[in-house]
Amino acid sequence: MMKDFAFKVDRKPAATLIWVWLATLLALSVLAPWSLYAQEQFATGLGMSSEDKADIEILHSQNVIPAGSSTQIAVLLNLEEGWHVNSNRPSLDFLIGTELTIDEIDGLLVTEIQYPPSKLYNFDFAEDPVDVFEGQAPIFVTLSASEQIDPGSYDLDASLVIQACDNEVCLAPSTVQLSIPVEISAPGTGFQPLNEELFAGYEAERGSFTDALTARGGGEIAALFDTLGLFWAFAGIFLIGLALNLTPCVYPMLSVTVSLFGSKKGEASRLGHSFFMATIYVLGIVSMYSVLGVAAAYTGALFGAWMQSPWVLGGIGILILALALSMFGLYELQPPSSWMQALSGTQQKTTGVFGHFFSGLVVGVFAAPCIGPPIIALLAFVGAQGDPLFGFVLFFVMALGLGFPYLILGTFSGLLSRLPQSGTWMVWVKKLFGVVLVGVALFYLALALFPGYSMHVIITTLLAGGVYLGFLEGSGRGQKFFTRIKWGVGVATLIIAGLLIQNLFKPGIEWEPYSDERFEEAIANNQPIMMDFYADWCIPCLELERVTFTDPEVIDATQHFARFKVDMTQYDSERSRQLREEFSIAGVPTILFIGQQGSEVDDARVVGFLRPDPFLERVRMVDGQ
Repeated sequence: MMKDFAFKVDRKPAATLIWVWLATLLALSVLAPWSLYAQEQFATGLGMSSEDKADIEILHSQNVIPAGSSTQIAVLLNLEEGWHVNSNRPSLDFLIGTELTIDEIDGLLVTEIQYPPSKLYNFDFAEDPVDVFEGQAPIFVTLSASEQIDPGSYDLDASLVIQACDNEVCLAPSTVQLSIPVEISAPGTGFQPLNEELFAGYEAERGSFTDALTARGGGEIAALFDTLGLFWAFAGIFLIGLALNLTPCVYPMLSVTVSLFGSKKGEASRLGHSFFMATIYVLGIVSMYSVLGVAAAYTGALFGAWMQSPWVLGGIGILILALALSMFGLYELQPPSSWMQALSGTQQKTTGVFGHFFSGLVVGVFAAPCIGPPIIALLAFVGAQGDPLFGFVLFFVMALGLGFPYLILGTFSGLLSRLPQSGTWMVWVKKLFGVVLVGVALFYLALALFPGYSMHVIITTLLAGGVYLGFLEGSGRGQKFFTRIKWGVGVATLIIAGLLIQNLFKPGIEWEPYSDERFEEAIANNQPIMMDFYADWCIPCLELERVTFTDPEVIDATQHFARFKVDMTQYDSERSRQLREEFSIAGVPTILFIGQQGSEVDDARVVGFLRPDPFLERVRMVDGQ
């Protein structure tokens, strides 16, 4: 027996090992899936997901929504007994909060999402109480319909993020995909109330679609059309465009326009030809903003935000610097003659029709970083209408207002060459425009490279420019009257620089960086909150910082506020996107106020630059709540 066994083992060792290996492999192939399944069951709470612990219903407050009105909808979470879901503001960092997101469609706006009251619950796995929803937890949604929306059935896609916990374990968070059915009826038709007991405690305002636009920043424009009619509303839009010329980014356009038209001789001095070329020039400006405005309305992006990246700002600065150096006679900017022959159909070396149109397009870029905030309301209104032709016409009229002064300036700049004895003082004026352009160019380059020192660049330019233009530049020597004018300009420039230096070191509001923790702490302490959404590239943000936030009365009036700075410089980052959605931010600068009750005071919101006195009115509005 021992002999036979030894013989078999010695005789077939390889075969024996193969059979053992195959048996092991077979056992692993059978047991491995069950082992993995068991691990998965353990990791997810015996195969359960957060979605399994909540029966979700969509309930309406009425059977139909008449176009032009609003309604309330409830996303009702019926939670299994013994289970809770985290509130929308979970108290522990590692927990996932409940969040409802709804994809809007043209003509339907979500104007409010109101989460149910939460409660603090002591779980065995956590030392501190946790903010949760339990039982029946309705999330209320206010939905507003445009008067222009066609009657019919619509479905809004939505997603709900929840994480369920019991006293022993928290399940993995679930994202539940929802479809919210909406039935739209004709304007002015009746409706049947539904689920009145559920919605009785929901104190949302039943505003119109125009009211919804007001919350988004488009109410002023909507009010123009509602109260003034089509003609006068468009006249108001034209005046808005005209007022945009008061923004600081538009100033260099004056210098460029004069340099483009003022040096023309011959036929350019004829009013008819000058008016035609000025019209082409303004159409370039108009085309730039019409296209940008409609594109921004459809993409939902901040107007000109892509123009405010460091690369583009730096490019604008270099372009303006090139124009500035040409004003000092270092060279003469002129498109290649072959381009102009092909594009304008002429044999001239001077700028033709296409050249003037292209100049208008380029000059229009200069103002983009400044005029975004003033037209956020216009963008909101255009985006809500969903009509590309209407949006184009609206921005076309606005841009006509913006370009109108340049039509006049371009038409009559050609007459400068006909003024008597223009040589001496026109050389100095040209250099004056050159100094202005150098300052603007350096300002844009500073925004791109070191935005914290952009005001220092302006002050340095004023100091150097004042000394050069007033006392060093050699034009008109021996002409007493002209020399005194130069001295006066030089002294005035130095005084302005001195005032800016004084303002640069004025104490301002002491802000603290925004954080969710500090925000929640201020809410818990019933402390009013002021939040400044800004970006380093935002010129109106700098104006607010230097003018409004250094005003002693503004500083004193906001001492009792929790004052947060919210950095939106990386406007398209994930963090910025979350904050924009959470606080409904359409552009920068935006200053919002949250009262002691923990909700925003909508009427106090500031978009764009606002001087101290009207800003103080907003602060008093919050204190009066």
